Amino acid sequence: MTGAKRNKKSMRWSRMHTPHCEDIKQWCKRRLPILDWAPQYSLKENLLPDTVSGIMLAVQQVTQGLAFAVLSSVHPVFGLYGSLFPPIIYAIFGMGRHVATGTSALTSLISANAVERLVPQSSRNLTTQSNSSVLGFSDFELQRIGVAAAVSFLGGVIQVAMFVLQLGSATLLLTEPVISAMTTGAATHVVTSQIKYLLGIKMPYISGPLGFFYIYAYVFENIKSVQLEALLLSLLSIAVLVLVKELNEQFKRKIKVVLPIDLVLIIAASFACYCTNMENTYGLEVVGHIPKGIPPPQVPPLNILSAVLTEAFGVALVGYVASLALAQGSAKKFKYSVDDNQEFLAHGLSNAIPSFFFCIPNAAALGRTAGLYSTGAKTQVACLISCIFVLIVIYTIGPLLYWLPMCVLASIIVVGLKGMLIQFRDLKKYWNVDKIDWGIWISTYIFTICFAANVGLLFGVVCTIAIVIGRFPRAKTLSMKAMKDMEFKVKTEMDDETLQQVKIISINNPLVFLNAKKFNSDLMNIIQKDSDSNQPLDDASKCEQNTLLNSLSNGNCNEEASPPCLHEKCSVILDCSGLTFFDYSGVSMLVEVYMDCKSRNVEVSLVNCTASLIKAMTYYGNLDLEKPLFFESISAALSNIHSSKNLSKLNDHSEV
Repeated sequence: MTGAKRNKKSMRWSRMHTPHCEDIKQWCKRRLPILDWAPQYSLKENLLPDTVSGIMLAVQQVTQGLAFAVLSSVHPVFGLYGSLFPPIIYAIFGMGRHVATGTSALTSLISANAVERLVPQSSRNLTTQSNSSVLGFSDFELQRIGVAAAVSFLGGVIQVAMFVLQLGSATLLLTEPVISAMTTGAATHVVTSQIKYLLGIKMPYISGPLGFFYIYAYVFENIKSVQLEALLLSLLSIAVLVLVKELNEQFKRKIKVVLPIDLVLIIAASFACYCTNMENTYGLEVVGHIPKGIPPPQVPPLNILSAVLTEAFGVALVGYVASLALAQGSAKKFKYSVDDNQEFLAHGLSNAIPSFFFCIPNAAALGRTAGLYSTGAKTQVACLISCIFVLIVIYTIGPLLYWLPMCVLASIIVVGLKGMLIQFRDLKKYWNVDKIDWGIWISTYIFTICFAANVGLLFGVVCTIAIVIGRFPRAKTLSMKAMKDMEFKVKTEMDDETLQQVKIISINNPLVFLNAKKFNSDLMNIIQKDSDSNQPLDDASKCEQNTLLNSLSNGNCNEEASPPCLHEKCSVILDCSGLTFFDYSGVSMLVEVYMDCKSRNVEVSLVNCTASLIKAMTYYGNLDLEKPLFFESISAALSNIHSSKNLSKLNDHSEV
């Protein structure tokens, strides 16, 4: 008898701990998003736009790969490898369907610090000039790419470790002003690093605290050594790039395929340099020899991992933050979701695995992602198609780029950063919405250009946390008496039928970046409450309330929830009397909630709003209100709902 009981217990235990096939399938889809969208891929609808986008993306990948490899202080061909392998890894593990991963200006600039520190230019003459090891590269070039690959490998390992520790939720500390300021400051650093190529000046590598200012001081001290030919070619290249890109943007709706000006400029400049022999005649610096093919995989030098730890952390954090912002932006634009933790895994593997193939650190790039938007890409298939064309370039066209002037590559980098640099325009909206966020933007930007991108990012996060901690103690909540009064007004002023269609919700906390997402999810849960909420609940569940929102539709937690309002028009009244302060993220979420409810045929009214909140929402959302949105009291909002309902009934009768 005892043995039978023991067998039953063991069978029950094995059932509890044996993973079901469905659970394994769901886990695989969650960790390999390609298994989720690839089976549903429509060749008829998506293949053509993805192919066109892939071809245009390949042009950007090749040009930016060459340019960002130079920015990373390694041979340009390694940028082509960095444009081939990371997009393949991200397409398998990433959730951003319109995110173009590859070489990045931000991560290249960070890894250049390690390369120049461990293998400085002065050591070129001290290394052997053997060209027989890997595709004819010298030992000096292999040492440099070894450092960059080590930074990429360790940065990827750090990102995977963050995925294991489930630190994706910590990204709520990264507010939009902090990310905007950090990326703008990093873009300013990148432009500054290209000054020597744009002007044709021979100058030593300068980095470290205040290195930004030392570079310009060196340029002004040696202004007479500016190479006129390089300067004129740089100005001409920048003018052509800006003009054609603006024309492409203006007429993108009228023309199906935009002009790949980056590729045209590279071909034209290389041909002109070859015909005029600018390298020898004018001393113009060119890209030089680019070997064919891909070298065999090789383990990054593990003995220098401790020496590149600082740069690896910078790559892991800065690259992830910039990439996640683009992934979330594309998800918001095209109505799908992105898992912050899964992005840690995707970018971690995209850095760690390609480091075995001589790749520099990578991340998503704003210009390439915007290019996928404009060319109508549907899925990551566009990125996979671009990899095919990058592979063709590596094996066929690459050696023909020997004569490409470095000043033209620098011009492509500078113009490609336009999207980041114009974020200066955000200062106006931050000033009008929340002046504290404006101050955070300015201070984060200053710290970034004075020190480094990772230092600026850390300062912005710490500054934001300190300000929120200082502001939260001033938060107020509505008293129970006020809730009962509002409930009483609803019952006396409205009939039962209308009462069932109105939800009165009180915002009881400040609305800032820390709770903006919680606010959205809580509000949507209240609005979309289905008929299951009418089932009997235990006492604990009945009295459970959200920490941010209190639904006042039914007065107390012992009554049944109001019926769902999915099939008939609903009205939601948000009482903002408890919203003592807000920031840019809070205003952004309020406007997003309003637009989302409007699309769901849910009428939203805001009552007891401060003048600053009304001004901020009106400015941010550019609200063209057909119906009143802001009311002085709940009574006024209810009267407006009641009159609107009577008017609609009158219209229905008149139609009959």
